[in-house]
Amino acid sequence: MHAVTPFEGGFLHTPDTANGHGLVLTHGAGSNCNAPLLVAVADAFAAAGIAVLRCDLAFRQARPHGPPFPAMAVQDRAGLARAVRALRDRLPGKVFLGGHSYGGRQSSMLAAEEPELAAGLLLLSYPLHPPRRPADRPTADLRTAHFPKLTTPALFVHGTRDPFGSVDEMRAALALIGGPHEMVVIEGAGHDLGGKGSGARVAEAFLQWPISNRPAG
Repeated sequence: MHAVTPFEGGFLHTPDTANGHGLVLTHGAGSNCNAPLLVAVADAFAAAGIAVLRCDLAFRQARPHGPPFPAMAVQDRAGLARAVRALRDRLPGKVFLGGHSYGGRQSSMLAAEEPELAAGLLLLSYPLHPPRRPADRPTADLRTAHFPKLTTPALFVHGTRDPFGSVDEMRAALALIGGPHEMVVIEGAGHDLGGKGSGARVAEAFLQWPISNRPAG
């Protein structure tokens, strides 16, 4: 069991037995912080002793429906930065940052801009390209321009049936990343990683990731 309370534009999952670490987790372009995947991941992490703040991005706080505006992406990242700092003020351990799809993309862009902000990234179903459009297009069309500047350790979790990028396309794209990174593949999963049932799998992958087990500092 753990407590769930409103906090910083979202909900804070506070473990009954905490290890001092935390995760800021946000949603995709068509969703919000109450997405079943985010709730399942937050519950699984809290059960493992990790506090989780699942929060709405600025565009979703501004309006309950509709996709994000490209011009508002800077505000989305600014909101994530505030959330990470707010969680860091509450916890003695490391704070990680991540999100699903668009939320993960904005998290990685923020980390490329502020490498010391988070201890690591958890990127679920990274949206490499629009659905069902292969990556054999000009590089400028892919969502990887910031990858060479990304030095924050990053853990990608990707399904083999994700229309936003195949596993092979993801592996090729991740070769651009300048810092340590890993990818965990979930067989048969689509963009939602299996929905609610994927929370435990994501938590297990994260807990096995060496970066998550290193001491703070």
